[in-house]
Amino acid sequence: MKFYLIFLSFFLTVVLSAAENPNIIIILADDQGFGDVSALNAESKIPTPHIDRIADEGMIFSDAHTSSSVCTPTRYSLLTGRYHWRTHLQKGVLGGFSPPLIAEDRLTIAGLLREKGYYTACVGKWHLGFDWQMKGGGIANDKGDFSGGFKGGWEVDYKAPIQNGPVDVGFDTFFGISASLDMPPYVYIQDRVATEEATVEKAFHRPGPAGANFEAVDVLPDITAKTVEIIDERAEGSKDGKPFFIYFPLNAPHTPIVPPEEWIGKSGVNIYADFTMQVDHCVGQVLAALDKNGIAENTLIVFTTDNGCSPQANFEELEAAGHKASYIYRGHKADIYEGGHRVPFVARWPEKITAGTKSDALISQVDFLATAAEIAGAAVPESQGEDSVSFLSLLEDAAAEPTRNSIITQSINGSFAVRDGKWKLALCPGSGGWSEPRPGRTDMSAFSPVQLFDLATDPGEQNNLAEEEPERVKKMTAALQSMIDQGRTTPGPALSNDVAVEMIKPVPAPRKKKA
Repeated sequence: MKFYLIFLSFFLTVVLSAAENPNIIIILADDQGFGDVSALNAESKIPTPHIDRIADEGMIFSDAHTSSSVCTPTRYSLLTGRYHWRTHLQKGVLGGFSPPLIAEDRLTIAGLLREKGYYTACVGKWHLGFDWQMKGGGIANDKGDFSGGFKGGWEVDYKAPIQNGPVDVGFDTFFGISASLDMPPYVYIQDRVATEEATVEKAFHRPGPAGANFEAVDVLPDITAKTVEIIDERAEGSKDGKPFFIYFPLNAPHTPIVPPEEWIGKSGVNIYADFTMQVDHCVGQVLAALDKNGIAENTLIVFTTDNGCSPQANFEELEAAGHKASYIYRGHKADIYEGGHRVPFVARWPEKITAGTKSDALISQVDFLATAAEIAGAAVPESQGEDSVSFLSLLEDAAAEPTRNSIITQSINGSFAVRDGKWKLALCPGSGGWSEPRPGRTDMSAFSPVQLFDLATDPGEQNNLAEEEPERVKKMTAALQSMIDQGRTTPGPALSNDVAVEMIKPVPAPRKKKA
């Protein structure tokens, strides 16, 4: 009898506390720049009324960042509260057949919230690796060759259960695609199994195995419909006392830029702008589902992006129309400059967030885990979420004290940058990415090996103050090295990185032009 009463007390505590907790939705767009949201850029030529609605009815964060200027590392940091560069992924991204990046014992937002009574769902682009089974036995491994050169994709058993994906790291369900929509395999995955075999070759940039019924143009509408379906089901099933967490990583407006016919020409700018308008429409469908089910008041919904806008958006066309995808910031996707990792970040939670507010406090997507933990009343073990700091106090009061003073970011080639308040130190010459001065393309010998910017007076990063501020450079470099060596940036015992982390990367020489 005593055991029964203890169990009943525990059960009621979990159910009642879960019922009071908010639903949480994180929408992560793919390759959408800061200036591609009209609430953040008054001169934007791309209408985004639904994302703007989140901003108008909630809060804008003007100094929000990803941990990387490309997608896979950003997603790892967002879900785990740990900087991606503490893993073996020191540069670049994974491919569609890459092994999992999230270790089996690594806590994720989904796992944490599920322990607190949440129903957890991931819908969309995963891009954090799976263990695909091969027909002859063993596991597929493209070893990071995401260019389409992994011929073993045709030897994958698409009927076999996939291991170590979203449903193995805390999600109750998953529906979506393995990686970016221009990386094979081109099939949908439901939980652990592909919804159809890859029996034909298709190319949405990179050729590879595909399902006969899979078309790139359908992906954004399909994953949006699935997300709305889950919202409807959970709202109807709310009698079970479970709030829900939906992580909704979009495939768009990343390449292939494939808006359906009804969206082509809508913007009057170019096809990327059309696709971005479709992204906004999908956000609107999620908002409408919350309204229809009467659950918007106690739902925290965040719209953000995984990095800055890609050059594939055709900057020349956008700028000819008067649109700046990176707003006032330098660079774009892949870069160490702000345009690579300062991203749109708007949040709405009517029960907690005052409508029409703005915070200029520094935050990072790595902070989602600690924030979710504080919202749900969960304890994060000292060995987990080692770089995550809760920004719940900022959600509740935009004028609250900043929750962090420093963040660490990386470019596609693994070059580091670190913030100290308004100061930003980039430990590389040039962009570290795809804009000029570009590593491997530009002779960097005449450039300073480090770049120091005062973002308060120079948000466009035009004036390198490294020579004028040598002591500040020294101090910030030492601080970054310490944060790397300690294995964490939050209070607690020192931890180990998975691999040795090289703080200053060698500068590649420019490639010789072909004769």
